[in-house]
Amino acid sequence: MEMIFLLIMAIVPGVAIALFVYYKDIEEPEPLPILLQAAFYGVLSFFIALGIGYLLHTYAKIDDENIAHQMIRAVIFVGFVEEAAKFLFLRGILFRSKSFTQPFDGIVYSVMIGMGFATAENILYVINGGAGTAIVRMFTAVPAHATFAIIMGFFIGEAKVFRSSANLYSIIALFFATLAHGYYDYFLFLPFIKGMWVQAIVSLAIVVIITQVAFHIRKDEIIVHDDD
Repeated sequence: MEMIFLLIMAIVPGVAIALFVYYKDIEEPEPLPILLQAAFYGVLSFFIALGIGYLLHTYAKIDDENIAHQMIRAVIFVGFVEEAAKFLFLRGILFRSKSFTQPFDGIVYSVMIGMGFATAENILYVINGGAGTAIVRMFTAVPAHATFAIIMGFFIGEAKVFRSSANLYSIIALFFATLAHGYYDYFLFLPFIKGMWVQAIVSLAIVVIITQVAFHIRKDEIIVHDDD
């Protein structure tokens, strides 16, 4: 019974955020099968990132008390690896979907991938850490993955609008999602400096504010190209 309770606590935050974003897409809601597909890609991206991260942490020498080393760990080993794994499915597969008809769809698909990733990650952490870990991650890690996803999805939406600059916007999408992710994690990796967890929360708040702007830009616009 306790395990079932922990699994529910691990799954609910990601599902709640996914539903929130889904119901924001009121003009032309995405088909349920493709949303479930996106969430599944998120789970796959978690295991890809987990494997690559394991190899990097195993063979690279990282000093836990070295500020520069922790920056490399946060930005490259975690931020870039995790966001690149999500990006692989968002840009490589879902970007080509016929259902991708609005810039906002980029955010929807990205968040579904992000929540699939965050939920798989959450289950692993919560099973090992218990209810306390579930509560903390409910208000930190899971919303953080959502904000990183919104950043990436916004620029992928722009790539769909400005097709001639699609590659540039795709690079920007991965870059800023990685930067936001690394910025957030960096301060969590510095527990030996008192008060750094506060900065982590502040960094998340900044990212949330930025993503609220992205959330509304081009929200109701339909993508129309002359060659469509």
